[in-house]
Amino acid sequence: MKVRIYQPSKAATQSGRAKTHRWLLEYEIETPRRPEPLMGWISSGDTLNQVKIGFETKEEAIAFAERKGLEYAVQDAPVRRVRPRNYADNFRTDRPRF
Repeated sequence: MKVRIYQPSKAATQSGRAKTHRWLLEYEIETPRRPEPLMGWISSGDTLNQVKIGFETKEEAIAFAERKGLEYAVQDAPVRRVRPRNYADNFRTDRPRF
């Protein structure tokens, strides 16, 4: 089985970054998704794609995958660069153009 280990990004509807410091282990889809004939909903043959396991650190997630004998891929989160800004900077005449 293949799993993916990653840090979730912030949702677009959130202003804060809560719950983005944890690492998630998520199983990859093994069977193709197809529409059900009765309702037309999209379904899959395996239910493991619904499982997400949270860990405090990346090392804990990797140790879990190795202990269970899972093939894993780690996706590191991009580094977020925060530029401090003040309200007064909106009215500066010498501010840099982006």
